[in-house]
Amino acid sequence: MIRAAMIFALSLSATPVLADGDVAAGEELVAKRCKTCHMIADGDNVILKGGKTGPNLYAIIGRTAGTYEGFKYGDGLIAAGAKGLVWDAEQISAYIENPKGYLAAYLDDSKAKSKMAFKLKDADDRANVAAYLASLPQ
Repeated sequence: MIRAAMIFALSLSATPVLADGDVAAGEELVAKRCKTCHMIADGDNVILKGGKTGPNLYAIIGRTAGTYEGFKYGDGLIAAGAKGLVWDAEQISAYIENPKGYLAAYLDDSKAKSKMAFKLKDADDRANVAAYLASLPQ
């Protein structure tokens, strides 16, 4: 009985936690604000047709920063990934608030830069975008 309870508790801790946001509102925001630079596609299955200035956001949750194959990242995101940054809802939300500031703090390097100039200041909007991205298949 105790062993079963321990296995159950461990399985809960391995379950990904979704952001505390509104998935539908996040989907709308991504369609309005993010698709200028980003697409969401799983191979030929296009979920959101968008730009290619930024990397594909499909399965971004759980991905090491700066590692989407075929995309040319800036040095800051590559360094963050090398340091161990793996995107989750909390990190995505913090990053889109101020990409340059986030990388400077994460890397402890005031000169660290991000190619992403867009900032999403509203905390609810960031939580909604993060919740939507977390809701996509991983």
